[in-house]
Amino acid sequence: MATAQINGITMAYDDRGRGPDVLLLVHGHPFDRSMWRPQLPALAQGWRIVVPDLRGYGETTVVPGKTTLSQFAADLVGLLDHLDVDGFAVGGLSMGGQIAMEICRGFPDRVRGLILAATFPQAETGEGRVNRVRMADRLLAEGMEPYAAETLPRMISAQTIATQPAVAAHVRDMMRSAPPQGAAAALRGRAERPDYAGTLEAFDRPALVVVGDHDAFTTRADADRMQALLPDAELLWLEGVGHMPNLEAADAFNAAASRLLSRIGRP
Repeated sequence: MATAQINGITMAYDDRGRGPDVLLLVHGHPFDRSMWRPQLPALAQGWRIVVPDLRGYGETTVVPGKTTLSQFAADLVGLLDHLDVDGFAVGGLSMGGQIAMEICRGFPDRVRGLILAATFPQAETGEGRVNRVRMADRLLAEGMEPYAAETLPRMISAQTIATQPAVAAHVRDMMRSAPPQGAAAALRGRAERPDYAGTLEAFDRPALVVVGDHDAFTTRADADRMQALLPDAELLWLEGVGHMPNLEAADAFNAAASRLLSRIGRP
């Protein structure tokens, strides 16, 4: 692990592999950078992989209040600036996918490729805004344990829980250990999420969309729409997989990500 002072916080990150080609991986809520463990050895073959803990999560500084997707994006680009990285590919899961879309919106000339896993581009609805703020208040009042217990069956499929107990334990432990103040701040910021359809339509570089057929949050319609919006995108639709395809179907995810990276890597 390394740390860097970025935008007034201490950001923890892993930096694996070498070379001019860089992939930034962005974790979801309420997780941390350890969710990308299966990707590091598989993808750091000719690529440099930068995997940070977001503001408020893992070993990065917790800032209470509200953290918008634009703030997350500014932190991540600030980290890459600190590392003297200009162009890069970015991949994100769930909220991390929306942060990746925000990076594409705010820094379009720097993104060479895009991986969107278990996410969707729609703006938050009125009902969704209310629910996210309520959940933020609940996490502060109750802590993460009740949330982790009730949410695990929605985060990963029943098949994964039954056949991959180590994955289930990892997902549960990440949720349990997430700082409530950081998770609540992210929920409040995500309640203000804009629509990214135009951002995806304008993204004319290679992309990959990965969604599981047992995902409780991202539908097949969401997956098809993202692929249709993106001018050059592969869709990987995974059977028996929930909201964590990079953990539940690591080999298939890594193979698809490697195909994408092979298209955009420097010779």
